[in-house]
Amino acid sequence: LDGAHDPWEQALELPASNASPPVASSAANFSNQFVQPSWRIALWSLAYGGVVTVAVFGNLIVIWIILAHKRMRTVTNYFLVNLAFSDASMAAFNTLINFIYALHSEWYFGEAYCRFHNFFPITAVFASIYSMTAIAVDRYMAIIDPLKPRLSATATKVVIGSIWILAFLLAFPQCLYSITKVMPGRTLCYVAWPGGPKQHFTYHVIVIVLVYCFPLLVMGITYSIVGITLWGGEIPGDTSDKYHEQLKAKRKVVKMMIVVVLTFAICWLPYHIYFIVTGIYQQINRWKYIQQIYLASFWLAMSSTMYNPIIYCCLNKR
Repeated sequence: LDGAHDPWEQALELPASNASPPVASSAANFSNQFVQPSWRIALWSLAYGGVVTVAVFGNLIVIWIILAHKRMRTVTNYFLVNLAFSDASMAAFNTLINFIYALHSEWYFGEAYCRFHNFFPITAVFASIYSMTAIAVDRYMAIIDPLKPRLSATATKVVIGSIWILAFLLAFPQCLYSITKVMPGRTLCYVAWPGGPKQHFTYHVIVIVLVYCFPLLVMGITYSIVGITLWGGEIPGDTSDKYHEQLKAKRKVVKMMIVVVLTFAICWLPYHIYFIVTGIYQQINRWKYIQQIYLASFWLAMSSTMYNPIIYCCLNKR
């Protein structure tokens, strides 16, 4: 949870520091410590560029398919559009910028974008995970209590709007306290918490709970109940002749969403573990290879934005 590496926390000041600009080393020493051979830079560039390309185009295609076909404008699909928009935005506005900052430890993009860069990732991830949570709750209500009226299109849009408002509120401190600082030989972008490292760490733990632990717990419970109902017994209230066909369709949707959620959980887990460990043991941030560990964990987290369109294509031909 060292904001020095964190796209949520301070747009990545890089491995030699915590929430404040690095001290105890000159710009020259810093550069020498984390310099990378050109072949490694090329490989990382291809890896990050691939994520951005697949994520942006894949998610834009998902958005277009759903919005261009009226029959696909269902409650679940509205949330999928919001999820796709969040993922495409994260990939487009954060991934490469943070990669460049991680690679060079030099902020090239000005103070205004520094604020946006620290603010938007939390917002987008919050919107993504709570879109998944909303789908889980919607599937739960549709399968466990099928006679209850479903959300209308208007109500669904209100839920989506509420998700974004809450996301903005959670991420606002990142925007408020973001600054750029000119150091000898380089410019930094980071979040200068008034309460220092303790406040920084506390905020990040809260973020992890709200955008990872809590929604995954809710989805774990709802999908467990839904799974037991779909695979272990009959759906309440469903006595039509097309029972087996409907059951198969519902199982397919739930299976697809479980894969989406598990993919998100797996991709983001190393990233959160990384920041908890480096937040508690800050001396690790001066280790020579910490930059590579960060780049790997951040790539895995950002890669979560590109998998959903692939999952939809493989598990749902419609």
